[in-house]
Amino acid sequence: MAIRFLSIVAAAALILSAPAHATEINVLSTNALKTVLEDLGPKFEQSSGNKLAITWGTTVQLKAQIEKGAVFDVAVVTNEVADDLIKQGKLTSRIAFARSGIAVAIKKGAPKPDLRSADDFKKTAKSIAWVEQGQSGIYLKSLFERLGVAEQIKNKLISVKAAGQAVADGEAEIGFTQISEVLPYAGAEVGGMLSPDIQLFTNFVIGVRDKDSTPTEALVRFLTTPAAATVIKLKGLEPL
Repeated sequence: MAIRFLSIVAAAALILSAPAHATEINVLSTNALKTVLEDLGPKFEQSSGNKLAITWGTTVQLKAQIEKGAVFDVAVVTNEVADDLIKQGKLTSRIAFARSGIAVAIKKGAPKPDLRSADDFKKTAKSIAWVEQGQSGIYLKSLFERLGVAEQIKNKLISVKAAGQAVADGEAEIGFTQISEVLPYAGAEVGGMLSPDIQLFTNFVIGVRDKDSTPTEALVRFLTTPAAATVIKLKGLEPL
């Protein structure tokens, strides 16, 4: 009898401690922050009782979805995209989140390529994976033209959804992508970063649709804590 009573008390305590109305927060996030949010998302859900429904994509894709009326509460996008969406009235505010540079993905244990000059780009690899419509891909297209190698390497370029995975799976010898999109794949590793004179660092922000939403505010607070910053660093990015 005593054991049954204690079980009832414990169950009642769990019910009373759970959130009365769990909220689903719709998040649109760039692929560059996928590993970060896959780590932090479940921790937020556990601590808050709310649920995250996350849609992944490139910043170009996410911006187009928002402009077409996609339902969302938070958008993790580039600083420039967030500013444009604020001007359009699609976002009410943005909060600095993380910064990422472009890395060179190589097969695990493969020699690291030397990419310090235009000639290096011409000579390197027989196949190069890139996310053509991603933030890095858009920049790389202009970089290849600026370096004068666009024609020489165009037949080497393979447009993929995830350059790190493509290299890990043997679809391409090397890949160019955000560093956070290389680390998750066991068969790939970072073979270096683009040199400082041609590197592009991208600032990502948390864009908020409704600044008066309590669940959204809680998520933003959670993602900008020192503990979250530690996870961001572990995933190869810099917290802002």
